[in-house]
Amino acid sequence: MGLLDRFEQRVDRTVNGAFAKAFKAEVQPVELAAALQRELDDRAAIVARGRTVVPNMFTVALSSEDFDRLAVYAETLQGELAGLAREYAEDQRYTFLGPVTVHLQLDDSLDTGLFRVTSEAKAAVTSQARNSQLADASLIAAGGEYSLSTGVTGLGRGADADIRIDDPGVSRHHCQLEISDQAVLRDLGSTNGTYVDGVQIAEKVLRDGSVIRLGSTSLTFRSGR
Repeated sequence: MGLLDRFEQRVDRTVNGAFAKAFKAEVQPVELAAALQRELDDRAAIVARGRTVVPNMFTVALSSEDFDRLAVYAETLQGELAGLAREYAEDQRYTFLGPVTVHLQLDDSLDTGLFRVTSEAKAAVTSQARNSQLADASLIAAGGEYSLSTGVTGLGRGADADIRIDDPGVSRHHCQLEISDQAVLRDLGSTNGTYVDGVQIAEKVLRDGSVIRLGSTSLTFRSGR
């Protein structure tokens, strides 16, 4: 039994056949599952030998009628679709940069039975807890908000980074942020550069709301003042 067949059976069992009754001429959940597989294949990018990165955040745009029908089961369906994406990626030896999410979205421009899948790769950002005094400042990324300590905070892809960003465009030791009476961001000779508000920098004093871009990952600096 194929992956799509197993997906269809799981969804049908979960909602006691409700999908089979509700979706005769409209969008079928298995169509969405097949579209996610195609999206993964189409967007797969080889970033290193043996490592192919694929998107991990998916948005499924639906017509008004299809969205209304699916809304009752949205939580279940989104979870099952995310699970299918993880299974398919494992089978194909694809790599996700962060947690897999699927979001159903209304698009009034679509006719009944039509849908559109868009996706993006969002790196997982994790923070290593340190025994030092916390500043009021923080960095905000797609995965959450990360408190900054006074002194120097290292950002990069390496396991020893204070804030680790699992993005292939980020160097192991990419940049550092020093917090004292002001916040100063310094590039550490990274391969792809450090950008603040769209401008590449070697060293930059940050203001509240400054947007830092490392690779394909954006982080917003908040001074807390």
